[in-house]
Amino acid sequence: MKAIRRFTVRPVLPDPLGPLSDLARNLRWSWHAETRDLFQSVDPECWAASGGDPVRLLGTVRPARLAELAGDRRFLRRLTAVADDLDDYLTGDRWYQAQQAGLPAAVAYFSPEFGITAALPQYSGGLGILAGDHLKAASDLGVPLIGVGLLYRHGYFRQTLSRDGWQQEHYPVLDPHELPLALLEEPDGSPARVGLALPGGRELHARIWLARVGRVPLLLLDSDVEENDPGERGVTDRLYGGGSEHRLLQEMLLGIGGVRAVRAYCRLTGHPEPEVFHTNEGHAGFLGLERIAELCAEGLEFDSALEAVRAGTVFTTHTPVPAGIDRFDRELVARHFGPGAELPRIDVERILRLGRETYPGGEPGLFNMAVMGLRLAQRANGVSLLHGDVSREMFAGLWPGFDPDEVPITSVTNGVHAPTWVAPEVLRLAARQAGAQRTEDALTVGGSERWDAVADIPAQDLWELRRTLREQLVAEVRERLRASWRQRGAGEAELGWIDGVLDPGVLTIGFARRVPSYKRLTLMLRDRERLTRLLLHPERPVQIVVAGKAHPADDGGKRLIQELVRFADDPRVRHRIVFLPDYGMAMAQKLYHGCDVWLNNPLRPLEACGTSGMKAALNGCLNLSVLDGWWDEWFQPDFGWAIPTADGVGTDPDHRDAVEAAALYELLEQRVAPRFYERGPDGLPGRWIEMVRQTLGRLGPKVLAGRMVREYVERLYAPAAEAHRAMDPDAARGLAEWKARVRAAWPGVSVDHVETSAATATAELGTTLGLRVRVGLGDLGPDDVEVQAVSGRVDSEDRITDATAVPLKPSGGPDPEGRWVYEGPLSLDRTGPYGYTVRILPAHPLLASAAETGLVAVPSEELAEAAGVLMR
Repeated sequence: MKAIRRFTVRPVLPDPLGPLSDLARNLRWSWHAETRDLFQSVDPECWAASGGDPVRLLGTVRPARLAELAGDRRFLRRLTAVADDLDDYLTGDRWYQAQQAGLPAAVAYFSPEFGITAALPQYSGGLGILAGDHLKAASDLGVPLIGVGLLYRHGYFRQTLSRDGWQQEHYPVLDPHELPLALLEEPDGSPARVGLALPGGRELHARIWLARVGRVPLLLLDSDVEENDPGERGVTDRLYGGGSEHRLLQEMLLGIGGVRAVRAYCRLTGHPEPEVFHTNEGHAGFLGLERIAELCAEGLEFDSALEAVRAGTVFTTHTPVPAGIDRFDRELVARHFGPGAELPRIDVERILRLGRETYPGGEPGLFNMAVMGLRLAQRANGVSLLHGDVSREMFAGLWPGFDPDEVPITSVTNGVHAPTWVAPEVLRLAARQAGAQRTEDALTVGGSERWDAVADIPAQDLWELRRTLREQLVAEVRERLRASWRQRGAGEAELGWIDGVLDPGVLTIGFARRVPSYKRLTLMLRDRERLTRLLLHPERPVQIVVAGKAHPADDGGKRLIQELVRFADDPRVRHRIVFLPDYGMAMAQKLYHGCDVWLNNPLRPLEACGTSGMKAALNGCLNLSVLDGWWDEWFQPDFGWAIPTADGVGTDPDHRDAVEAAALYELLEQRVAPRFYERGPDGLPGRWIEMVRQTLGRLGPKVLAGRMVREYVERLYAPAAEAHRAMDPDAARGLAEWKARVRAAWPGVSVDHVETSAATATAELGTTLGLRVRVGLGDLGPDDVEVQAVSGRVDSEDRITDATAVPLKPSGGPDPEGRWVYEGPLSLDRTGPYGYTVRILPAHPLLASAAETGLVAVPSEELAEAAGVLMR
């Protein structure tokens, strides 16, 4: 029989066990081994059945067992120690508190998904896992972050396979009362609420759930409340589901409702108001509009409020392709803003202008969330060095006249939260070698000197560690594979072969990620006979564990999964290659721990960062990857192998796959497998172990989320906070008026004449030329602009590469025609083809970048030819 109503019955803990509730409700347990060990000891069977979720554990453990523990002095001593440790963690000073004054009092971090733990399934893939790791690392470092997201009633889908290997989706209902969450409440005990105005006089209400991620509060908005009509209740039904209007409402609730939730949280708890707002991808971009509306309500005009908001906003883009960006029909957006809808005091046309694709090839009828995010943020970044390059190219049209390398988008390479992803066995070995405190510092704060102890770990210990982790993975794979085949309809009598799947002594390769086409799940199947020979090699066999989910609407991705599953079902190879459905955090941890090699073969440069290989590396797993994302930045032969790519312009996709698959097979056959199976006189694969040691000791400090968050603090949050403080209402008005004046006057700005002291087209290294430039500034003055000489090597088309910009100084006042003369030296500091040009840029002390306004004046082609600008 089916229940007509569902509710949660909470356990009543005996008083001595009261701290267990606090420990269960703070998600630090998800990365703190001692806390997890404590909960496991409460009832090991219930712990396993709960999937390692303390809240579910406490809801199922027998009262008699709780009463027994309440009288167990040894358990109570452990409980007190763990509870005291959490209190010290939450209240003590950490890295952030030891930094110089001037850092932001608080930072609000918005993301559409957060992967904190499998017990709070609010993520689909890398974006959410990255956001979760960002929060955890911020907590470890003491950064005063407030996370903001949505609470999806179905989360992301659960994946099973049909008998013929087709992906099937299931959406279990999540009850917030059974999750490690608490409602944010008003002083009278009623739930705190936020609301959005909808067209037609309707309203979207949402309550605010609070998750404690160590020191970091995470606010999750939930529209499944009785005040809403059924359509509005379903706004937060599932992650990345529904049509355009559904997604728009989700993103309005995340951005606009999220700012209102932050204001409510700060009002109710006394938490400092954020000085910096960080939007993780464009989904939360509407937060800038809400903050503009707040300032307009205080008396600022739109343009002034825009400047004030931009000063304290950071925007991170994660996509390397335009297709990955949310874009909405302009009319749909217009219907949800303005009179009779949300933000009624702001002119709808001003809102639409922020998301307009004004660059060549842009579609004027669409509203682009990433474009709005860039226009609403004074600071922006990609998530690896290569992705920064790709992003500057992709968005260069927003800054016409500037070379892509001057587009104001920097990069902060992603990192991963080591305490979450490192196997307990690795932690124990590290603590034994270096001490518990040094190990904790190495994994959270980072710094290469803290990782030096890896060099002293005996080779035998490293090899035994890898063998132990591989054995655990084999057991995990067999258990999951058996469950998958039962779901596919197989009887237990058919599954005896699963006991022989994988071998703890065989080289094990992992491949697990989302399944869009560019990640090329099936590249390994390009030559099936060659792959089969690799899998079944008599002396150097290979085994492969594969996992991944395709988006529910992506039939192409589902076909790739089916193709791989059918190959893995073949009785000839099914003991050497497996596909595990329902990829998620719990499975991922086992894969990262137990694999010897992590495979990644995307189409370069479409992997923005690709952090799965970082998590594997922290467990001593070697990377075998295309030079994309983070691997392009940090690859060295000491750490793993680079798959050669055929990504030249015009390469046929089929030919490219063939070339790169062949390169992959060649690496496995000739270099990877031989090194794994090569044994020295001591019976150990010495060269392999040395690569493991180098991966841990030299790559480990780089891939940490602690390093990433420290970079965000120092390079983006601190400057944004400083800019926010400088942008008081008067400064914001002044900057907005100055920009308007400069834009109006810019058509009158020109470079009229350029002359140099060079007499010939050749010059010696170290020569300094005198440069004299006459410019027209129209209605502007020298204080409004900077005149620059830009010089460097030139390519075959006379484009300046590796440019250096030097400001020129005005010489005297304007001539009778209103022209100004600028002069300065030009040093020839490089040999070979060399060139220079001159340009004029707007200049103001409150600009974060010379390209910020998107305005530049350069010599006309005729003037450039007359100036003799090339030195060969």
